[in-house]
Amino acid sequence: MIGTICCDRSGFRSDVCVMKGDVRTHSASSSILLYNGRSSDNVSVGEELQHEKIKPYTRKWETSVMKTIDELNLISKKVNDVGGCDVQHDVPAVFFSNGGYTGNVYHEFNDGIIPLYITSQHFKKKVVFVILEYHNWWITKYGDILSRLSDFPPIDFRGDNRTHCFPEAIVGLRIHDELTVDSSLMKGNKSIVDFRNLLDQAYWPRIRGLIQKEERKAQEKSSETSDQQYIEQQVQENPMKKPKLVILSRSGSRAITNENLLVKMAKEIGFMVKVLKPDSTTEMAKIYRTLNASDVMIGVHGAAMTHFMFLRPGSVFIQVVPLGTTWAAETYYGEPARKLGLKYIGYEIHPRESTLYEKYDKNDPILRDPTSINKKGWEYTKKIYLDSQNVILDLGRFRKRLHRAYEYTLSKSKLNLKHQPL
Repeated sequence: MIGTICCDRSGFRSDVCVMKGDVRTHSASSSILLYNGRSSDNVSVGEELQHEKIKPYTRKWETSVMKTIDELNLISKKVNDVGGCDVQHDVPAVFFSNGGYTGNVYHEFNDGIIPLYITSQHFKKKVVFVILEYHNWWITKYGDILSRLSDFPPIDFRGDNRTHCFPEAIVGLRIHDELTVDSSLMKGNKSIVDFRNLLDQAYWPRIRGLIQKEERKAQEKSSETSDQQYIEQQVQENPMKKPKLVILSRSGSRAITNENLLVKMAKEIGFMVKVLKPDSTTEMAKIYRTLNASDVMIGVHGAAMTHFMFLRPGSVFIQVVPLGTTWAAETYYGEPARKLGLKYIGYEIHPRESTLYEKYDKNDPILRDPTSINKKGWEYTKKIYLDSQNVILDLGRFRKRLHRAYEYTLSKSKLNLKHQPL
């Protein structure tokens, strides 16, 4: 019914409220107001018909982080008591918070970008995003994606004191599962593959610009080099027939200490290898370009594994699983990768492949029974297995996985060639 605030608090993962009618922002009181009548009606000014409170962040099951999220008042009134609209919008709004774990790429996608897609894609870009805990860096980092979800600039709820008026508002984001979209819950049966297609649309304009820039440089270079020398150089630099493998490199904890030998072995098997070490300042389109063009991605369990979504469906994702991270590696990245259509290979290291083997007795539960240590609590898992462990790959054992990936990639390429029209 028009004028009613409808909230769905039944889900385990997130609260979402919908307001339809004369919806107005009032940032000074952390409120979104819904008006149902005119001041001439025989109703007391300021009388509330309904009052809901909501923290528009997806991880409602994590009480510690939810304590840090700003709360909004959703108030339905009979009479308009704040005056007119400073900005009148003729499209709906989606309100959400960029607080919590924003700053970690896994959470930025899992708790933010994917839920934003789930919640807003059916508006077909005719929607305005209103953001609590607005961060300019986040807008810059994910601007390409936002432009594919909305035709309008996002609004800083706290920083913009004007009264914005909307015909409808969704407060909070819907979340389905880890890095995925449940098609059974989506209009038009949209899936995580559709989200991945949106990433393709978002990043390719920028990638084309990068390619054109490189081509201009190449033309300049060719004018300084003889044609034959240039052709030979291009052949050496671009052995196109070789499968492309990207290693997502880590520094600090969970780094592969013999990464240089891994690179050498991969090249010997027949891969063209690129080592990628993205940080918080690396442009997303550049990461997307590298992984979208690759056949295999290798990385150690951690937030950067979120970038598996940049791989083309059918590519190979090899996740190195350190001690104590088996459940998390499978839940957060393994299963979601399969849902995206990737060939997923989980490589669980042996105790001897962990630097923890040098610190503890070989019969210590930390090495032999990580599950018992994880049961003690997150702080133990984080301190021991996430922050204090590096990986020394058993290259003889790992080679088998790499060979599987190589053969799979070649067979897939042959199959694609077989089905290409003559």
